[in-house]
Amino acid sequence: MNNLVSIITPSYNTAKFIGKTIESVQTQTHRNWELIIVDDCSSDNTDEVVADYLNDDRIKYIKNEKNSGAAISRNRALREAKGKWIAFLDSDDLWLPEKLERQICFMEKNGYHFSYTNYEEIDENDWPINVKVSGPKRINKHGMYNYCYPGCLTVMYDAEYVGLIQIRDIKKNNDYAMWLKVCRKADCWLFNECLAKYRKRSGSISRHGIKTMIGWHYKLWYKAEDKNMVASLCYTVRNLFFGFMKKKKYVRKGRN
Repeated sequence: MNNLVSIITPSYNTAKFIGKTIESVQTQTHRNWELIIVDDCSSDNTDEVVADYLNDDRIKYIKNEKNSGAAISRNRALREAKGKWIAFLDSDDLWLPEKLERQICFMEKNGYHFSYTNYEEIDENDWPINVKVSGPKRINKHGMYNYCYPGCLTVMYDAEYVGLIQIRDIKKNNDYAMWLKVCRKADCWLFNECLAKYRKRSGSISRHGIKTMIGWHYKLWYKAEDKNMVASLCYTVRNLFFGFMKKKKYVRKGRN
């Protein structure tokens, strides 16, 4: 595998953004990567946008036969992945050019198998909205049960150590379901640098109401983690509490 990074990118109706996402991968200083895009039956012109980049043979474009959701798309991409390292980048987010190189160096230097980085938030026009997000230095299995601290676009893990990860078909929080599985194999370590840009869009999960959020967290524990109803409710309350604490402790607003 020789330090090949497999980048997992589910896509659905992100034609407006996916070109810049791909370009942020192509400009990586670590050149040994494969980008696996799994499109979930987009109804916009995602096909045409991606086609302009397929002359780069490191990019693989796969289309689902029917609209199936991000969990199914991520599972499919993970089965196709050939890299030692697995990284995640949604089709509207961006990486800084040294993201892969610096994160791999951090993990190899310290013997870590699972890591994440800080990120900043941008709007639909690529403008920073002066929000930076971090997290705990080390997240073990119990800490990950508290809350989904890692931003999906920042995560990397060692596939040779962790093995193939597949998750249940849940429509939301499927990245969290994945980290819960990986954390059973390895603790997750923070590389305390801002190396990614998360795009805040209208209709994103963070803009939904508290009742909707409760429902999504409950389904994560009940359906993806096979917890009973009482345990699922308890973990949901736990997530809401630590989610509030994350905003207080790890989300910085303002220019500094």
